[in-house]
Amino acid sequence: YRLMKKYFAKLGLNSKVQEIHLLGDNDAPTEKAGIACLHKTQNYPFWVQTFKDRSQRKNYAGIGYTYDEDRDAFIPKKIFNSWVLNETTCHWEAPTPRPDDGKFYNWNEETTSWEEIIKNN
Repeated sequence: YRLMKKYFAKLGLNSKVQEIHLLGDNDAPTEKAGIACLHKTQNYPFWVQTFKDRSQRKNYAGIGYTYDEDRDAFIPKKIFNSWVLNETTCHWEAPTPRPDDGKFYNWNEETTSWEEIIKNN
């Protein structure tokens, strides 16, 4: 018998992930039971289970991620204002795809374009 680990995200203001807590099957045979256990032991009411294998809720929660109840997904922090949310993956994507030519690029938010990284030899 192997004890399974369950991960729970502690949600703060605006459903922002503050911490990740680990419970075993004994304390969290279900998500509801895990939340009840954490509510009791941590004296805090707002928890959502997160999954390392991303089998549910699109992404494994990270500190600073937001839990979107309507999408039932953890969404990473938006890095660039011009990027848009991919509704399928719940990841932020550039408005234009990164060139796929084997070179290295950085996103330039001012020009909203990819710029090749030139290496000095």
